[in-house]
Amino acid sequence: MTQTHKDQKSVALVGTPCHIIAAEKMDHYPNIIGDVPVDFKLGLFCMENFSHTYLKNFLSQNNIEMDDVKEFRVEKGQFWAYLENGEVFKTPLSKAKTCMRKNCQVCMDYTSELADLSVGSVGSAPGWSTVIARTEKGLKTLQKAENEGYIETKPIPDSGIVLLEKLANKKKKENREEIKNRESVARPVLYRRYINDEEFTEEVASCQFTDLKSDVIDVGSCVLCGACYYACPENIIAIEDRKPQLKGDCPPECNLCYVACPRTYLSQEILNRELDQKPLGNYIKILSARATRVEGQDGGVVTALLNYLLKENITKQAIVVDKMDDNPWKPEAILTSDVDDVKKAAGTKYSACPVFKVLKDNTEKNSKNDSAKEVS
Repeated sequence: MTQTHKDQKSVALVGTPCHIIAAEKMDHYPNIIGDVPVDFKLGLFCMENFSHTYLKNFLSQNNIEMDDVKEFRVEKGQFWAYLENGEVFKTPLSKAKTCMRKNCQVCMDYTSELADLSVGSVGSAPGWSTVIARTEKGLKTLQKAENEGYIETKPIPDSGIVLLEKLANKKKKENREEIKNRESVARPVLYRRYINDEEFTEEVASCQFTDLKSDVIDVGSCVLCGACYYACPENIIAIEDRKPQLKGDCPPECNLCYVACPRTYLSQEILNRELDQKPLGNYIKILSARATRVEGQDGGVVTALLNYLLKENITKQAIVVDKMDDNPWKPEAILTSDVDDVKKAAGTKYSACPVFKVLKDNTEKNSKNDSAKEVS
């Protein structure tokens, strides 16, 4: 069975490494998943993500409410919360790790190795971001954004690259051990299994949501990206808060949710295991950059790049993560073509968000609108 998403505009996705892997995987199997409109992947550096509920409880234990927080930061082994009243809460990251999502413990990717461009603060001076161009499309976008005056760049110091590689290697080493531990007690980490495309097609042929639940969700590997929700042609997968749930019966031979998930099998053609030996993955160029027209976290580079892509009509829409108005710091993905929305959503949220859910919801909304126009 193949899902189809027709007449969608081109989309730039801002996401963590697991979001980027999901986008790359779905794009790799158009004959199964259908055409996915994400055509530019802007990946973020990510050591770990936090459960919004656990983080809320953790802060409450320290007499802090979520709506008191102006900004979160994870830097230099510390977890920081900058409060609206000007005070700063700081605690060792080891204590905040009680809020970390279990799936983060098996992730081997710190710098979004499958993105077109990867962006993060580590390695660059304050007020600047480190940008890694991984594809020709990404490099071209970076160069044109600078030529058009959206950003400025400078060489990254050798010490910055050393630090970045140190942190990336740390994540790979520690999480490789966790993967071994889970595998030893029959908690599979399928995406790390060696398999090629032909073997993948055979292996997943009969897999449905029940298999996704037992192989990924129930063993703490779900990244809550929303790829399963997006791929389901029957609209029977729901993500209401924490985990995907099945709200109906899967039709015979439908395996799209299992195929789309970034934590089921990943073929060597998508994620070559040679990347395990490269702390930053494959890349063409690495440098420091900052925005020239907007202010933002760590130089505002992500916002500036999205502004360039949208204003120059290179992509029609962007998926970014904002905060819910009625639930402080609860992340909410939005699909927008408005640069003001992009500016409003700037800054890291540090909690998981089903980014592909908004992509499907928007498609269905547009389809209903088109149907209504035809009837009228």
